[in-house]
Amino acid sequence: MEKIIHIIGGGLAGSEAAYQVAKRGIKVKLYEMKPKKYSSAHSNENLAEIVCSNSFKSNLHTNACGLLKEELRQMDSLLIKIADQTKVPAGQALAVDREKFSEEVTNAIRENQNIEVIHKEITDFNEFQEDDIIIVATGPLTADLLANKIGDLTGQDKLFFYDAAAPIVTKESVNFEIAFIGDRYGKGEASYINLPMNQEEYEQFYQELIGAEVVELHEFEKREIFEGCMPVEVMAKRGKDTLRFGPLKPVGFTDPRTGKRPYAIVQLRQDNKEGTLYNLVGFQTNLKFGEQKRVFSLIPGLEKAEFVKYGVMHRNTYINSTKLLNESYQLRTNPHIFFAGQITGVEGYVESIMSGLIAGINAANILQGKEKIEIPKETMSGAITKYIVTENDKFQPMNANFGILPELSEKIRDKKMRYEALADRAMKKLKEIKIE
Repeated sequence: MEKIIHIIGGGLAGSEAAYQVAKRGIKVKLYEMKPKKYSSAHSNENLAEIVCSNSFKSNLHTNACGLLKEELRQMDSLLIKIADQTKVPAGQALAVDREKFSEEVTNAIRENQNIEVIHKEITDFNEFQEDDIIIVATGPLTADLLANKIGDLTGQDKLFFYDAAAPIVTKESVNFEIAFIGDRYGKGEASYINLPMNQEEYEQFYQELIGAEVVELHEFEKREIFEGCMPVEVMAKRGKDTLRFGPLKPVGFTDPRTGKRPYAIVQLRQDNKEGTLYNLVGFQTNLKFGEQKRVFSLIPGLEKAEFVKYGVMHRNTYINSTKLLNESYQLRTNPHIFFAGQITGVEGYVESIMSGLIAGINAANILQGKEKIEIPKETMSGAITKYIVTENDKFQPMNANFGILPELSEKIRDKKMRYEALADRAMKKLKEIKIE
């Protein structure tokens, strides 16, 4: 009987897992409910659709997410390879043309003879045989019917957090009598559009922002806003200067009109290959669409901005991996079932891809009677994995960060030098393991 691995969900983690299984000579059935059914945040029929920022974060070796990407390149990640191929200017960050990225991933998956894409919503695990190997990669927007079945399967209550996406404007509608192009401290490729604000402009914007109408949330939603992707209006309400020490931080910039540092600054990041669309960095929001137009148009340079996409708020779902999964991303109670992606509690695009890669390799190895891979805890991939499967009553989704890596044997006070040493150690450790 032909060996098959079933993967539910064609997002970042599911697509990466499908590739890793297929390259090892195993047939894959990849179930994706689009285009028959869409979640509240998805809008096109391609696989690996990006619904939030188009940034995969820093490419620097001394940045946690930059290190994670380097590890994935070494482990032959399909999606990171395609991200590199579809990148758009973003200074030291890896940002992609989101449409081309999803299109190229879809093409690569469909052209793989070992992968069959089935457009169908999976609502129950009873559709599979008891000994089938399944990877659940349904993402942070898992449909309710399946989410309920996952709750039954795991014996745990579902957990939720809420994510917000930033609005996108056209470059041609930005007022370049005010805006200027450049990166902080003049570093990078001068790829951001910057909108400087003086104190009066900032305070007017701030007052309108904190008083603007938002989409009404349920009580449990209000309690579950995730710190890693907080709506800009929620952040603003924490204090008048919170934004100026966060996404509107003016340090490292000089307003060409005044020759002085602005009181605050809003940055726009390129969103497509052609450079015609830009998103508002750090402006994830739950404001009503009309309020977004009104309030964000108060930002100097966006007076006549054309908003091609408004920010939206959507539900994210994750399981309590600390009690449910092992370091292979398998259910402890059922080794035939794997989870991958943000549903596991990894937070971020690159982190989701990483979990799909590890789950895919291990699922294939089990089916072929091989040893599972163990990613060293000194690597960023291994550290994130260890974090989400380690008992923790205060578990929250986790991004790549140097704080979760084991300490170095010697103390290094300089932060940049310490991060470089941690990154060097991680890459050395990764090269010591054999990934077939």
